[in-house]
Amino acid sequence: MKTERLAPFAAYCIVGIGMLIMLAPFYFMFVFATHSRTEIFSLPPPMFFGDDFLNNLAILTKRIPFWRNLGWSVYVGLASTLLTLLFCSMGGYAFAMFEFRYKKAFFGIVMGTMLLPSFMSMIPTFMIMDMLGWIDQPRALYIPGAASAFGIFLMRQFISSSIPRELIEAARMDGCSESGIYWRIVLPLLKPALGTLGLISFIASWNNFIGPLIVMRSPDMYTLPLALRSIQSPVDTEWGALMAGSAIATLPLLILFVMSSRQLISGLTVGAVK
Repeated sequence: MKTERLAPFAAYCIVGIGMLIMLAPFYFMFVFATHSRTEIFSLPPPMFFGDDFLNNLAILTKRIPFWRNLGWSVYVGLASTLLTLLFCSMGGYAFAMFEFRYKKAFFGIVMGTMLLPSFMSMIPTFMIMDMLGWIDQPRALYIPGAASAFGIFLMRQFISSSIPRELIEAARMDGCSESGIYWRIVLPLLKPALGTLGLISFIASWNNFIGPLIVMRSPDMYTLPLALRSIQSPVDTEWGALMAGSAIATLPLLILFVMSSRQLISGLTVGAVK
């Protein structure tokens, strides 16, 4: 009986300690965003919120066009998410419901791209974007990755397990076109998976650092991760301003995740249990 009572208590303690360790960087980021650089490096460091947030924000906006960079991050994130949902749902629907020659081979090639390290595509991506004249253009950040292998795989698995073929065949017998089946029947049934993929895609686009580093040249076109990195230097970094910008950049993701956590979990686990 003692063991049965202690086991849940020990489990909760371990989970609680892990939660504190994971949340500590976020807490100190928000705390340091309200303190000056001198206070941040004092001993002991500040543990509670201060009153220098507006001053840090003023320093940040003088160093970089912060609000413009924030706008570009929102634009690129939304465009990338919408294109990913469109093309990945189309690709997943085709692989799940259509029969065509070399279907398994094509799907294997798509899955094989997930095995390639991301750094291998850096030079080819730059060369292609330069050839197209897309250097320093936002479209270079959201068009190349619009059809991700993970997104196609997620859509295919969801459609295969949740949408019966009989429903598609019935719509064809009723005279519905293939585009009509996709827009009127398939997409409404994909809401759980679309919500999950949309959340993952937006977070990945929002946090993307390597992509803007490769194709963006002018500070006015930077997205937030690259803009915040640009104000760091070995000798003169305004850490309070940097923490303020990081806090503002992180806050939308935290709110989005809290609001969509159930959708994320249900979308990833749907079809796992019959």
